[in-house]
Amino acid sequence: MKVSKAISSKPARTGAPPRETDSSSRTDERFHLSGPSLTLDPRIHGYRKDIADIGLAGQIFAPHYARPLIRSCGARPAPVRATPAADGPAVSELLPGEEFAVLEYAGGSAWGYCRADHIVGYVEAIALADPIEPTHIVCEKAAPVAAGGEITSPITGSLPMGSRLNGQVNGACLSTEYGCVALSHLRPIADHEDDPVMVAERLIGAPWLDGGRTAHGVDAAGLIQLSLTLCGLPAPHLLDQLAALGEKLPAGARARHGDLALFEDGAGLMVDDLLMIHASRAAGKVTVEPAALYVVERRRLPL
Repeated sequence: MKVSKAISSKPARTGAPPRETDSSSRTDERFHLSGPSLTLDPRIHGYRKDIADIGLAGQIFAPHYARPLIRSCGARPAPVRATPAADGPAVSELLPGEEFAVLEYAGGSAWGYCRADHIVGYVEAIALADPIEPTHIVCEKAAPVAAGGEITSPITGSLPMGSRLNGQVNGACLSTEYGCVALSHLRPIADHEDDPVMVAERLIGAPWLDGGRTAHGVDAAGLIQLSLTLCGLPAPHLLDQLAALGEKLPAGARARHGDLALFEDGAGLMVDDLLMIHASRAAGKVTVEPAALYVVERRRLPL
């Protein structure tokens, strides 16, 4: 079978927020699909019955293909939901400065995928802004933002761990579009932490939240993803995909600090050979518990 499909769209306007009818595809391209469409994972591949990411044009058939329009999360974390409904189930959370590839604007929502881990979903369009070139990342539980150009200025808000910022170093703070952020809460974007367990420990007590990735709420995979990402190891926000990280330890092998611990409906990081830190749905928070209560597999990570 061979199918060709023209792409139709209107280009996004420069210097103005995208309209709901805007798209990033072109009208002068045609693509061909040879053979039957493939079965892809809708959680990480941007396609629906009516539209698909242009990058999938050679793999699946869709009535319309869209070229991703890269946007960035603004000053506040934005839930990534499975549906465009404001109360739809959250599948992930976009952090300030993280990029989102928009495939469609409609009804006040942007549909597409998070560029870091390809989680597909809907984000409020108003939560997205022009992309930035990050210079720093928040490495503490939260980074207070001062309104003026000094740390001693009134605090107007905070940015969660993992937020990406662009700014200029000014004494002991980073001057950003949001205000002044103390350098003690930041790391240069290219500098990585050494210990994911220490990163995870900064979120002890954070409540459980499906799809969450901040101290205000985090899920099992979200805690692992944050901790490993700050150590320079990209990680997915899907529990089943965590099983592809590192190397499986043989049965009976002694676990060590930093090993990934996997079990049904959860994951954690080994604090030592007995204890594990994880976001527990049962406990409702990030906690440290004996790994023997849960763990069925341990994996050695390339740290």
